[in-house]
Formats: sequence, structure tokens, C-alpha cells
Amino acid sequence: MKIEVNGEGREIGVRTLGELCDALGYGGTRVATAVNGAFVAKRERPACQLAENDRVEIVSPRQGG
Repeated sequence: MKIEVNGEGREIGVRTLGELCDALGYGGTRVATAVNGAFVAKRERPACQLAENDRVEIVSPRQGG
């Protein structure tokens, strides 16, 4: 299935946002996620089904000032 992750087109073989985060190496890290502009909490990622042409954002927190 084709989706967009952080503005980059990707072909994926996973079905959920949780699986996608794991596949991209974010499984154990603290990140914020959104699908098609809607925030998805960490506890909701395993049940969040992805669909063709979804837009996913995965953002790591930053410190600074």
C-alpha cells in the first residue's frame, strides 16, 4: 500500500500505525503521531488502521530555545 510519511511517499506492508512505527524504528522512542492531520495517541496506534494514500506524520520532541 502507498502512503506518505513525513512528506515522503512510501510503499509499506503493514496495516496499523503501531506496526509502521515499529518498522521505521520508532517503536521504543517517544514520538507524536498523526494520520491525515488527526493526532493519534500512543495507546491508539496498535488499533489505528492505515489506508491507501494516508498521510502520516511522526515527530520526535525537541529541546532548545
